Amino acid sequence: MSDLFESGPSKESYGAKDIEVLEGLEPVRRRPGMYIGGTDDAALHHLAAEILDNSMDEAVAGHASIIEMSLEPGNTLTVRDNGRGIPVDPHPKFKNKSALEVILTTLHSGGKFSGKAYATSGGLHGVGSSVVNALSSAFTAEVARDKKLYRQEFAKGIPVTKLIEAGPIQNRRGTTIRFTPDTEIFDGKQFSPARLYKLCRSKAYLFRGVRIKWSCDPGLLKADSETPATAELHFPGGLRDSLAADLGATPQILPEIWAGEAKFPVGPDGSDQGKLEWACAWIERGDSSLDTYCNTVPTPLGGTHEAGFRAALLKGLRAWAEQRNNKRGAAIIADDILGCLRAKFSLFIREPQFQGQTKEKLTNPEATRLTEISLRDRFDHFLAGDPTNADNLLAFIIERAEDRIRRKELKDTPRKSATRRLRLPGKLADCSTENAEGTEIFLVEGDSAGGSAKQARNRNTQAILPLKGKILNVASASTEKLRQNQELKDLIEALGCGVGQNFNRANLRYERIIIMTDADVDGAHIASLLMTFFYRELPELIRHGHVYLAQPPLYRIVQGAKSIYAMDDAAREKLIKTFKPGAKLEVSRFKGLGEMPPQVLKETTMDPKKRTLLRITNPPESRAETSNMVESLMGKRPELRFAFIQENAGSVTDIDI
Repeated sequence: MSDLFESGPSKESYGAKDIEVLEGLEPVRRRPGMYIGGTDDAALHHLAAEILDNSMDEAVAGHASIIEMSLEPGNTLTVRDNGRGIPVDPHPKFKNKSALEVILTTLHSGGKFSGKAYATSGGLHGVGSSVVNALSSAFTAEVARDKKLYRQEFAKGIPVTKLIEAGPIQNRRGTTIRFTPDTEIFDGKQFSPARLYKLCRSKAYLFRGVRIKWSCDPGLLKADSETPATAELHFPGGLRDSLAADLGATPQILPEIWAGEAKFPVGPDGSDQGKLEWACAWIERGDSSLDTYCNTVPTPLGGTHEAGFRAALLKGLRAWAEQRNNKRGAAIIADDILGCLRAKFSLFIREPQFQGQTKEKLTNPEATRLTEISLRDRFDHFLAGDPTNADNLLAFIIERAEDRIRRKELKDTPRKSATRRLRLPGKLADCSTENAEGTEIFLVEGDSAGGSAKQARNRNTQAILPLKGKILNVASASTEKLRQNQELKDLIEALGCGVGQNFNRANLRYERIIIMTDADVDGAHIASLLMTFFYRELPELIRHGHVYLAQPPLYRIVQGAKSIYAMDDAAREKLIKTFKPGAKLEVSRFKGLGEMPPQVLKETTMDPKKRTLLRITNPPESRAETSNMVESLMGKRPELRFAFIQENAGSVTDIDI
């Protein structure tokens, strides 16, 4: 027999007297983290959200139009609505208690479980309100119903007074909750006016039919606070208004935000299953974001409704690519679409199921299907209704997908092999890093500039390719001349990605291609020829942001041990004026990069920590204009250049000879 059965009786007795039964709201006070996630600042503000959610449920149900939130001294918060008011008649199960007292002192009680009083709701009276009551040192509920005012006070979840009838009232209805969080629970933490105001704004955006009146005692606001003392928040545009405010001047792929709302199909029993609202904007650059909500409650961890949202966009865009016979669209995944998307998505459904009382993740299985079906239908109509912009969006997402695939290949495959090195141009001073990520090649004019650049570079990540003078103008040269030009052959060989039908951006050997020419007219001409080459022969490299212009200085101004640099004549004159009148200055002009000491070239032009680079771009909205300009200035028709010179000659004030 094992020791488990042979061991003698325990010296410590353990019996029925050791079984503790926590009644009422005592479990909440003992373990607040189980109900609100902890006792930190986020948990404190969760109390405000719980009370506000109840008022929002009245608004969403169509019974309230105005909600007021007021922060007062002493860390006291008041939330008032003009809804139906919490019932105050005796509860049939607890005849000596009103429904109000039952709701505020009993877990899992309320009018939102059956779905009869509320079709959709975010708060659950019996959990949210009772938890707030339990964790408050003072809690007062006022209810205006049937032209009478009722009031009851509580402390730490325990009634201090009975429900009293405070007297007759006119032209008022709804519920008012005033509470002060218990300092014993929250260790003296205070409500943040900015955080509460942001909460009110988000709720007003989420339901366009409500007005939220915010007020805060001015003494609680910091001198530099951007939070107003009073405000009335009402946004008829809903999520569209919210997203537009967040975007500001952020460049977008589409000319307008795609926004809308849709009701779900009626349930088998004829009941309303809810609705969804969305606002989406695809951005050219910057951080993406997806803010999701269920019944006005934020769901930062997403959930089943977010899964439906992702599936609708992915399947819709893939279907559009197939319809347009674009086989490249098959490579798209959801992350390609969401990685450049800023969106807000709000769902209203019956009986939401959240992961935990803090409601950070939705778990209703049906939310995925309802969201995907309804949103997919609207997305398909949106794409078909504007084919031009739909194609632009598809092209942009495909580029992102190919970028993702290329980055994976760069990580998985060495950048070059030993045999590949042997076929590189002999004058190329290559870098030693094995992968393209983080590397750059400098295209410089002449061997002397190449020599200085080779000494100034970081050998690990920076390669140097010297070019002899002015390369071929590919915009006016024949294809045969282009094939025979040794400088361009060397450049194409060094880049490794090929041209024309042989182009493959995944084989590009450097992350950045930097044109580094002298800061004079000849240097500008050479840079223009190189940019024309990339624009005509390797446009994908410009489109994906691989091509840059270095910005070397033209002048050095020295006073004693101090040296500063000027990019051009105007900058030189401006910098000279910053010195004291009569100061002894030494102003020298660099004849070219080859005349610049390697240390100066590194400090001013090549060191990533100090230099300035200009990225060469060709935005979609200006592609036609760019094409016309290249044809006019660099193409085969001299009459276009002559017309351009005649038109612009009057604006020339200084010619550098």
